[in-house]
Amino acid sequence: MDAEELHLPLSRTANERLHAMIPGGAHTYAKGDDQYPENLAPVISHGRGAHVWDIDGNRYLEYGSGLRSVSLGHAHPRVTEAVRRELDRGSNFVRPSIVEVEAAERFLATVPTAEMVKFAKNGSDATTAAVRLARAATGRPRVGICADHPFFSVDDWFIGTTPMSAGVPAATTELTVAFPYGDLAATEELLTRYQDEVACLILEPATHTEPSPSSQLLPQPSAGRCPQSSGDPTPGYLAGLRELADRHGCVLIFDEMITGFRWSEAGAQGLYGVVPDLSTFGKALGNGFAVSALAGRRDLMERGGLRHSGERVFLLSTTHGAETHSLAAAMAVQTTYAEEAITAQLHALGERLAAGVREAAAAMGVGDHVVVRGRASNLVFATLDENRQPSQQYRTLFLRRLLAGGVLAPSFVVSSALGDADIDHTVDVVAQACAVYRKALEAADPTPWLAGRPVKPVFRRLA
Repeated sequence: MDAEELHLPLSRTANERLHAMIPGGAHTYAKGDDQYPENLAPVISHGRGAHVWDIDGNRYLEYGSGLRSVSLGHAHPRVTEAVRRELDRGSNFVRPSIVEVEAAERFLATVPTAEMVKFAKNGSDATTAAVRLARAATGRPRVGICADHPFFSVDDWFIGTTPMSAGVPAATTELTVAFPYGDLAATEELLTRYQDEVACLILEPATHTEPSPSSQLLPQPSAGRCPQSSGDPTPGYLAGLRELADRHGCVLIFDEMITGFRWSEAGAQGLYGVVPDLSTFGKALGNGFAVSALAGRRDLMERGGLRHSGERVFLLSTTHGAETHSLAAAMAVQTTYAEEAITAQLHALGERLAAGVREAAAAMGVGDHVVVRGRASNLVFATLDENRQPSQQYRTLFLRRLLAGGVLAPSFVVSSALGDADIDHTVDVVAQACAVYRKALEAADPTPWLAGRPVKPVFRRLA
């Protein structure tokens, strides 16, 4: 199927309806139609396993499912059955349900580095609760964020640091300071500059592959900095960060929204053996159902509880945070990961895909321009121009060709529902895309292959 043969009339109409009623046309900016080639943003009807169908009747292999949240595939039978059992029993009560006890016990057994846990519905609530808790525990106002990681929260303390800072008071943004991933010397310099002012350091413990849009917050990186294209931290980095946090009296927070389960069932902290004070989980935890978690040391977490004599911290208090069916989904996910070795499956699938894409790109002469990066379970791709610089135009060309071949892939993040035949088909489609990519490189102009405006960065100042 050629790109010009992919027609989405019903999706185009539905996108117009979405924009008429919903700002941005989607409930997550990363799902917006501006992230896809013009007139090629399918609106989804349903999904099963590794496939989704749009309302025009087209079927796609899907990567990055639910912004990395659906790691077992859509409508996974074990998860949906656990949810169905709870639906007939009621979902929300005036007092905690026994499911909350069971879910907390299961989570803390899965993530043994944590001593207490509190559930919520989204990642932003969990990370903001962690920041508030750190500020309360230390009495300090500033938040240290890793500027090489693109997203932490919808709340002002983070969004004020992005190009989409409209509506955030400057006084709030000034309390957030940035440090570079992998550079302990620069981080120590930051903590020294703001001596006794930084409440916490928050970062994804892994996933760093290249500078993010928020890296404009940083000074020039030191010569000793060495980002890892594999997504793994350099040996000793996390342990060094743990020591820095201890020495400067600040709280170390791991954002495990992505690394949780994809790195190991206990997250990156379980894989690398470095224990944070607090950590946040979500995404894969519910396989698409809305559940997130804040976990950590008992002495910190209990500040948001009732069994202490100190000043109370408003930690997390959400009407829907403990909906029984979402907690049941989380328990089913954890059981599935443990019993079916899902993390190992994700790595094997990702390794097969990365090798195939790299081979296909190299065979077409664009191996230096279509670049796969990241840990095997969390692959992303970069599209580089003639000067080997990131290019939204070349990304548009590449996405158009993938869609034409029935591959919906804003990233190459795999789910365990993929099979070897799915990976082989994806590699074949990538090879076809790379053939067109080479023509554009030879012409030094991808414009003839775009058929419309290029896709846009998520974080940008103007619409």
